[in-house]
Amino acid sequence: MQFRQQALAKLQSPEELDLPVRFARPQGWLVLSVTVVAMAAASVWAVTGSVTSTVAAPAVLTHGQGSYVLQSPLAGQVTAVLAKQGERLPANSPVLKVRTEQGDAVVRTLDAGRITALAASVGQIITTGANVAAVEKVADADDPLYATVYVPAESAAGIPARAAVDLTVQSVPSQEYGVLRGEVKSVDRSAQSAQQITAFLGDSQLGEQFTKKGRPVAVTVELEKSSATKSGYQWSSAQGPPFPLTSMTLASGSIRLSDERPVDWLLP
Repeated sequence: MQFRQQALAKLQSPEELDLPVRFARPQGWLVLSVTVVAMAAASVWAVTGSVTSTVAAPAVLTHGQGSYVLQSPLAGQVTAVLAKQGERLPANSPVLKVRTEQGDAVVRTLDAGRITALAASVGQIITTGANVAAVEKVADADDPLYATVYVPAESAAGIPARAAVDLTVQSVPSQEYGVLRGEVKSVDRSAQSAQQITAFLGDSQLGEQFTKKGRPVAVTVELEKSSATKSGYQWSSAQGPPFPLTSMTLASGSIRLSDERPVDWLLP
């Protein structure tokens, strides 16, 4: 009780009424000022700044027209293999010789291209419609390579025209030679089935692999050319790998999406 009376007496003492009131220490004002400045800067950045994001997806290097699976139009026993893997052939070139009930017949290419795989051997019995070869549609050895990146369908809408693309090529050590440079040429807005991918690449395993997590969208990437590298294309390193690139080489693509303002994340 005694302490309470002393406290009341001190508050009511007229001798101390004229003392200034201390609201905050200088250190407190400093902290408050820094906080206000930081919040203002963050607000300005949220409205005027931008954030860059990327989408990563599997890719494969091909020539622009893709490939096709050559199927046998007849049934019988293979008596001769007339083409070699890696050989470039004109349209209507002989690939296999087959003995049928009606006599010997020849399976021929449909379009000009390079034989990337042979699925038939001498002595094998094949049926009508059996896959016997994969043929890449390339008429000239100097035809440029492209990359086809199979992007998840939900990410395709955010890919702008001519977006920058970095490609980590499976057969090229990226720690030593860097990544392959390119930019988006076109985006196929329809999702690709395993059958469609197989028809374009001529490889059923890749068709199944690229659709394991759903049907993707095919993004065609034009590779940046360079006369200063052995491969003929631009790399993040000065020289790139000391060897040329070949089609049907697997890669991983990182595509730069449209820049976004942070404030857009807060808006409905």
